[in-house]
Amino acid sequence: MKYLALPLSLGAALAAGIAAPAAAQTFDGPYVGAQAGWSQNKLGSVETDLGAATIDDKRDAATAGIFVGYNVQPTGRVVLSAEGAVNFGFDDGLARSWKDASAAINPEYGFDLGVRAGYLVTDKTLVYARGGYENIRTAVRILDLEGPRRGKDNLDGWSVGGGVERFVTDRVSARVEYRYSDLGGGGTKWDRHQLLAGIAWHF
Repeated sequence: MKYLALPLSLGAALAAGIAAPAAAQTFDGPYVGAQAGWSQNKLGSVETDLGAATIDDKRDAATAGIFVGYNVQPTGRVVLSAEGAVNFGFDDGLARSWKDASAAINPEYGFDLGVRAGYLVTDKTLVYARGGYENIRTAVRILDLEGPRRGKDNLDGWSVGGGVERFVTDRVSARVEYRYSDLGGGGTKWDRHQLLAGIAWHF
């Protein structure tokens, strides 16, 4: 898929070890960065403030966003991080129509707060797992016996995943990450898979 090109290319570069050599780096202190990649939303019935929107479909799309975080190294090889991000989807809306009825869900943007726990396999290469809280802002459109309705809604959920991050200069690192998010609950079925490539500047 076209959305996999960027993260897979970066992943190949990391695996090949083509990054520029650097002095002994540590994952310690604040950082900011940007990320982009592939996202797949799979929706069943979504309970919204306007009523139930039954989609029963999935869609692949591009996503991009920015993140900020802080790393600490409690030991020489262990890295712990706290991180927050905002992400935007592109052309990722889903819709379904029936006789005299329709529903549409358009994810607009999302926030996440997470933690990472990683291990330095080399002085500048970190392998990590992550998990956290997700919130997504979505536009909703429903047409049924009650008539047409439009509005906005917030959905909460959680995510888990993992990745590899590697310094490419003294201050810049690159990473590839997979993430699974469950935005369901309360009668809502919403699963999301993402493959993200990111660049971070460390202070």
